[in-house]
Formats: sequence, structure tokens, C-alpha cells
Amino acid sequence: METKPLVLAISSRALFDLDESHRIYEEQGTEAYCNYQIENEDVPLSPGGAFSLVRKLLALNDNNPNTPKVEIILLSRNSADTGLRVFNSIQHHKLAITRAVFTSGSSPYRYVAPFNAHLFLSTSPEDVGMALEAGIAAATILPSHIRSNNDSDQLRIAFDGDAVLFSDDSERIFKEKGLKAFTENEQQTAREPLPGGPFKDFLMALNQIQTEYGENASPIRTALVTARSAPAHERVIRTLRAWDIRIDEAIFLGGMDKGPFLKSFGADIFFDDQEKHCQSAVEHVATGHVPHGVANQKKAQD
Repeated sequence: METKPLVLAISSRALFDLDESHRIYEEQGTEAYCNYQIENEDVPLSPGGAFSLVRKLLALNDNNPNTPKVEIILLSRNSADTGLRVFNSIQHHKLAITRAVFTSGSSPYRYVAPFNAHLFLSTSPEDVGMALEAGIAAATILPSHIRSNNDSDQLRIAFDGDAVLFSDDSERIFKEKGLKAFTENEQQTAREPLPGGPFKDFLMALNQIQTEYGENASPIRTALVTARSAPAHERVIRTLRAWDIRIDEAIFLGGMDKGPFLKSFGADIFFDDQEKHCQSAVEHVATGHVPHGVANQKKAQD
């Protein structure tokens, strides 16, 4: 049976650096923005936060372009007219992206599901939130001038655990009852797999690609970077085993800042549900905030 490709839907602002264009839009309005993009449509855009992820994912197709392992879909709030600069930039950077949607200002998130995307990346928290509510893995790419410090061709992706790979069930206990109750619960349920979180299916799709290569020859390397520490580590390890998923590196930090460890791992991108961890990470690596679970509920209600 032919394996379906991993599909990533991405906004133009997550793929390219459109900060200057967006500043013109906010300060001078739509007409000035449109004129600016048309006047500069032959000036290639610089890479954005998720550019390295996209480039390395597309490289997985190089050896067999007729049966691609990955497909990238561009979803943009630009019009087709102003979006010409985005497509010219795609061609300039030699990215094999052929499918795109331009919505002229309206939310493009509604096209994520018809494309059967495993992951949606955007700079719009609202679009990302709607995708997560629809059961699609999604993250808000945070503003950063940090680009990948991983110069190798290997794609390195790091994930937080609770409320990202796993459900937020355990995190809720920690938030509501404290560390002692959380630790006791994890010890008592150590042999019960955690329910899956929003990024479980994306990790499984990555793992499916990894299994096509030898253990030391995979073009993808994954890491779990979690604030958990022993003894709460056991349930995580047993959960991944129950899912039959290989995580290449697992880092249990016990509350330490994640940023320096992500830099040492060489992450092309990191996904976390908590803003404080994202702010630590974004100083070192491209970072996607996953506005899901109990850590984001209060903000959503305010």
C-alpha cells in the first residue's frame, strides 16, 4: 500500500520574512501594502521562521520526486496579485511548492482540512487556534531573527510533551493541585499510556518516514524536551513505547530553561504549549507556540 505524503500547510509570513511588508500594511493600509508588494515583486523575500523546516522537509523528496514523502501547501492572506512576490520568492529559493491558496485578507485556515494537512503553521494565533479546535496540529510561529543553527541536511524537530505530544490531563493536575499531586499521579499511572495530544499524528507521520531509513541514516531526528523530571519520566517513555514511536533524544529538565538545550540539540524548530518556554526557546531556535490545553485557557477566557 502506497504511503500518503506528510502534508504541511504554511502561511506566507511563517515561510518568509514579511515584517517590513506587514509594517507598511499596519501603518499605511491595504493600498500602500499592495503597491509595495507589486513594486518589489521581483525582490526575493528572506527566509522566515519555518523556512529551514520547509527546505529540509522538501529535500526528502529529492531521491524520488515521483512519489513524494512530503508536500507543502502555501496558505496566504495575500491576493493572487500581491501573492506573486511570494511565488517568485518560492522559485528563487528553489522550493518545490506548487499548491497555494490566496484569500485576499480572509482567514485561510478553512482550507487546511481539505488539503488533509498533518500540520498548519501560521503567524496568526486566531487561525492556529481554529485549526487546533478542528483537531489539526497547529502552531503560531513566533517572531525571531534566529535562523536554524543546524547547518547539516538532517532535519531536527523538538517537541514538548504535555499538551503537545500528549494530552494536558497530567498538566491539569499540576496546575490545579501542585507538583506533589502531579508526581503521585504519574507514579500511580506509570503503566497507563497518556492520551494523545494535538501533535501525536504529526509525530507518527514523521516516524513513518524515519522507519524507511536505517537508525543512523535517517534524515530526520526528533527530541522530546520536557520540564518533567524523574520519577514522572516513566509514564512518558512507556507511552511512546505503546504508540510504537521512536524518539531519538529525550531531555527531562525538571523545570530548567529549555532554550540552551534546544540549541545544543540543533533544533530546526521547537513546539511548546507554554509561552514562558517558548520565550526561552525563541532566543536560540525557531519556535512554534501551540495554544492548546490548560496553560492557555485563562488567556483565552480573558
